[in-house]
Amino acid sequence: MVLAEPLLGFHPAVKAFVCGSISGTCSTLLFQPLDLLKTRLQTLQPSAHGSGRVGMVALFIRVVRTESLLGLWKGISPSIVRCVPGVGIYFGTLYSMKQHFLVGRPPTALESVMLGVGSRAIAGVCLLPITVVKTRYESGKFGYESVIGALKSIYQTEGHRGLFSGLTATLLRDAPFSGIYLMFYNQTKKAVAHDQLDPAIMPLANFACGIFAGILASVATQPADVIKTHMQLSTVKYRWIGQAVALIFKDFGLLGFFHGGWLKAVVLCFSELECSSGSD
Repeated sequence: MVLAEPLLGFHPAVKAFVCGSISGTCSTLLFQPLDLLKTRLQTLQPSAHGSGRVGMVALFIRVVRTESLLGLWKGISPSIVRCVPGVGIYFGTLYSMKQHFLVGRPPTALESVMLGVGSRAIAGVCLLPITVVKTRYESGKFGYESVIGALKSIYQTEGHRGLFSGLTATLLRDAPFSGIYLMFYNQTKKAVAHDQLDPAIMPLANFACGIFAGILASVATQPADVIKTHMQLSTVKYRWIGQAVALIFKDFGLLGFFHGGWLKAVVLCFSELECSSGSD
């Protein structure tokens, strides 16, 4: 990796941490508008939109009209605060686990799943309070003035339960996504005849493998992402995951568990692609 060249004198885990944080920050700046639209699509009442495409376009226009173009980047501050250590922790943990358990050999499909689950779970738990703030910023329903102020306000009004709301749903989304993604990504790369490909198109082949793996993983974990969003926006209404499932189904129907799915696929797919590519 080009980013790692100035860090040649550092431990590989440190280089992985720094490179993951920098690449993750770039992705956050680029894809924050999609993340914001995804969060709001997941909480729109059925009467507020028709098909997924029309709903997204109408929502995009509404945000720009009422909050200006910069409104699409609402929530960027907690996203950056979460991303720098979050992606770094994920990247560094994934690298360290591969070095410790695999000793230089490529992982099997099951090992890929376990590596992804373990790395994402650690990062998800550590950064969950910032994730809660990020989700609330993006929803447009809260008037927090700063990330620190938001954390203090949530703790004072909701206690530690508010800061860690949606923990189970977050783990059910992030951990399986990373595991499923890494499994499909590694297996797809193995199926591609790299020795017969032109080196110039190798990055494109890896990119295609990442997109394919990301779509499959996103479909499998989208319901957990919707549940997480609702629980983090209203800890009073959605007090536990079973109740959240029942209420979301009542208010939005079965399709409500897949609102904003393709937007999430784009954001998480590129995030995972950076980590898996950088840790090869």
